Amino acid sequence: MSIRCHDQDNEKGCEDDATKSASFVRRHDPTELEGSYAPEGEKIHITTSPSQQRDGKKTKIGALTKTLTGRSNASMKDPGPPPDGGLKAWTQAFMGHLVLFNTWGVITSFGIFQTYYTSNLHLAPSAVSWIGSVQILGHFAVGAFSGRALDAGYFHWVFIAGVLIECLGVFMTSLCTTYWQLFLAQGICAGLGCGLQFCPTMSLVTTYFSKNRSLAVAVVASGSASGGLIYPTIMRELFPKIGFGWTVRVMGFIMLAVGALTASLLKPRLPPRRSGPLIEFSAFREMTYSLYCVGVFLSIWGQFFAFYYVGAFARTITHTSYTASINLLLLMNGLGLIGRLIPNYLADQLFGPLNTILPFSFIGAIILYCWSAVSTPGGSYAFAACYGLFIAGFQGLFPATLSSLTSDLSKAGAKMGMGFSIVGVAALTGPPLAGALIERDGGRYLYAQMWGGTVMVAGGLVLVAARVSKTGWVLRVRV
Repeated sequence: MSIRCHDQDNEKGCEDDATKSASFVRRHDPTELEGSYAPEGEKIHITTSPSQQRDGKKTKIGALTKTLTGRSNASMKDPGPPPDGGLKAWTQAFMGHLVLFNTWGVITSFGIFQTYYTSNLHLAPSAVSWIGSVQILGHFAVGAFSGRALDAGYFHWVFIAGVLIECLGVFMTSLCTTYWQLFLAQGICAGLGCGLQFCPTMSLVTTYFSKNRSLAVAVVASGSASGGLIYPTIMRELFPKIGFGWTVRVMGFIMLAVGALTASLLKPRLPPRRSGPLIEFSAFREMTYSLYCVGVFLSIWGQFFAFYYVGAFARTITHTSYTASINLLLLMNGLGLIGRLIPNYLADQLFGPLNTILPFSFIGAIILYCWSAVSTPGGSYAFAACYGLFIAGFQGLFPATLSSLTSDLSKAGAKMGMGFSIVGVAALTGPPLAGALIERDGGRYLYAQMWGGTVMVAGGLVLVAARVSKTGWVLRVRV
């Protein structure tokens, strides 16, 4: 379609025609989710009069020409509604599972490193916790940028960079011998690489689903349970035979192979939205979204330290072996596979994600309070089983609930990235704070357990407030 001005004496009329055409194009902007799009490959040209070209005047038509030429370089193809299933959509979900296997699965396995660094390198528990916490911060906080990169059409640029940076951090960790080296390699470098992969992948998968979105997110989130089983098992089996360095290198080679597979098969579905702010501050004017972020912050703030310290607790309080302490982490992560899938399925089919997530923060708090009564190896196994099962329900539902609060999928990456960044701050400060409380209590865990349970109760109450702001005081409503 072209608009050409042949009447040099009636340039105003041509401008009016061009403006009308621009209005038509604007209504069919490919960055919007609603409406029809122009056919792919169709270009729109605005030609000014010869006198305007000779004089070089910056007329309205010239500005419009520049804008529409830029638009014509982007894909105008209408992706249609989310397929909500099928081979391509579920392939994206399974690739997302492998991404979290490589990222979140490694992070939830940090307990094996926590135990090794405190026992073999004789580092203070709170100092070691900072390594894992900075890794989690990178995993979540970078999402504000990497999620927006997905919206802008740069998914593969940031994702492939993330795979390479994470693997570099892991390989460097295998060579580290001092605390500052571990902090830079495992904490900062590996955490940054995880963050460049995690948020854009989660956001990408949600664009393929509508009714089955919570279940798809659960399939993706369960990758953390798979990784939480495989990587500690590798450490348990190989560490006594080939040592710490080569065991970590084996992990790095596995990450590199899995990363190559996911990078080749993950594919964004929506056309790019190159314009727009990096951070959607307007989202915080939505009361439900703001309260939800605060509630998740408090819940995450209190719950992660148990994954770091369950092994150390078993060794110092119940006097179990190093192998048995790894088995506790395996049990906690293994039951997380069930804990992520079933609640998300119920959220899709019956209750809605926001309703479904509410009980899990309170249940997790009760289990943390009960942890203070554990004094035997059997009690440690019971705690690990219960806590792993129910906290997995919360961890699997919080991304699904966050995506359900995002009605405009073209902003899914930015809004989910903002939420993940807030969670990253909680994960950064929670475990070191718990470690400091453990040291303050003379190596006992009572202060940390009470603190963790209390902030999780507070988080649950704020989530209830978010639900009320969404629906009012209506009990039976799916949300």
